Amino acid sequence: MGRALSRRRAVAWGAAGAAGAALPLIGPPAAGADELSGAPGRFFDVTKFGAKGDGRTIDTAAINRAIDAAAVRGGTVYFPAGTYASYSIHLKSNIALYLGANATILAAAPAGGKGYDPAEPGAGNPYQDFGHSHWHNSLIWGENLENVTIEGPGKIDGQGLVAGGSAESAPLNGNKAIALKLCRNVAIRDITIVNGGHFGILPTGVDNFRIDGLVIDTNRDGINIDCCKNVRIANTTVNSPNDDAIVLKSTYALNQVRDTENVTIDNCFVSGYDLGTLVGGTYKTSSSYGRTGRVKFGTESNGGFRNIAISNVVFEHCRGLALETVDGGWLEDVTISNLTMRNVQMPLFLRLGARMRGPAGIPVGFLRRVSISDVTTVDADPRYPSCLAGIPDHPIEDVKLSNIRHHLAGGLTPGDAVQDPPELENAYPEPSMFGTLPAYGFFVRHARGISWDNVDVRFGKPDMRPAYVLRDVTDADVHHGRADQVAGTPTFVLDGVDDFRVSDGRPVPEARVDHADHREV
Repeated sequence: MGRALSRRRAVAWGAAGAAGAALPLIGPPAAGADELSGAPGRFFDVTKFGAKGDGRTIDTAAINRAIDAAAVRGGTVYFPAGTYASYSIHLKSNIALYLGANATILAAAPAGGKGYDPAEPGAGNPYQDFGHSHWHNSLIWGENLENVTIEGPGKIDGQGLVAGGSAESAPLNGNKAIALKLCRNVAIRDITIVNGGHFGILPTGVDNFRIDGLVIDTNRDGINIDCCKNVRIANTTVNSPNDDAIVLKSTYALNQVRDTENVTIDNCFVSGYDLGTLVGGTYKTSSSYGRTGRVKFGTESNGGFRNIAISNVVFEHCRGLALETVDGGWLEDVTISNLTMRNVQMPLFLRLGARMRGPAGIPVGFLRRVSISDVTTVDADPRYPSCLAGIPDHPIEDVKLSNIRHHLAGGLTPGDAVQDPPELENAYPEPSMFGTLPAYGFFVRHARGISWDNVDVRFGKPDMRPAYVLRDVTDADVHHGRADQVAGTPTFVLDGVDDFRVSDGRPVPEARVDHADHREV
């Protein structure tokens, strides 16, 4: 009777893993030849295929044998407690990898002429770096697959991965923990990733993709969502002091323009603590500002970003939210709410540029119809307040900012700032690209249809810069706003501004400016 129960549980668990449903917390079936037979919904314990799990033996071949067996009719490849040193693991359709408690897949360092799969030919265009254009040189990879799950509670340790490089410089190296190309119906849940290489997770052209409950503490990018549709990222923590945490991109890596769209990101935490100290529980940081660790759209933006919703995200010791499109992509229909930021650099950065790294003839893109609400920012870098920056003849359009507490550290003067920041139309976009900005709250240039509703702009130490500087802006509305002010310093500086309104505000209660070449309010 017990044997029959074990088999029924195995069928239910394996089927759930392959379909992407939650797994019950039960153990694997008892060992036996029929457990390894490839029957539908069965377990395939990697140790039964020869994996040692001792952290020294290279278990790549055994793991891939287990995957091949599971893929015959669909099943779950099970990693019991142990450390499985490996090179490239080949995913297949209709399988799940289940990393049990205290199980680790360890990316081994190349040795003895053995290492990771060679990088495939790739996109063959010059518009992306090496990391974005190759997938096979990874610890775990899959291409043209469907119905794949990777789940925990175990860990992936990318100790032997590199953070950059090229096939020519190191052909045996791997530089990504998980890479997926042109797949669908994929779920990654409840695992921990440390030291993920250039990318902890890189899906390109992956549709119906779910990430839930991950903890990532990594040396470069955490999660890059590239040219993907119908993506859900939830309940996930990413610490990435030297690069971005969660990034939406739309590259030309598939040799075509493909949007990233229909994406939700919610209930997440991003940070820039010292590498390893989030997973280690010490949460150290060697500097107050300048760490990366943020949520960002761009910078790879050949395609568009559409229908995106972000909510309930905490930022700490990192850069703030960045919405960027600089290669001709359209960034539109984005709703963002309930953000908390502490010790960040540039809380909100919206950039429409013209780097145009892509095929010739593509026009400059759009950045429009963005709503950002319910944001609390505390002790942000005073050099880089929030910035909305288009370029001449290509304004950012229709941005609504509401219910925002915007607090910067303050303490600067106009002499500390670049009073006429360079345009840098074709530059790589970063918060620091214009230098220290001439406003302590919001710097807005080349924009149309911008509104602030119930926005408080505050500083810690007195700051002698104006709260708002607007240049080449049409149709700007500030309602029920408050701003700290040093005596004798204007709240608003307007240069080339049309149709500007203030209502029910402090310290400026009401103002109406139909046109200003230059005006201080």
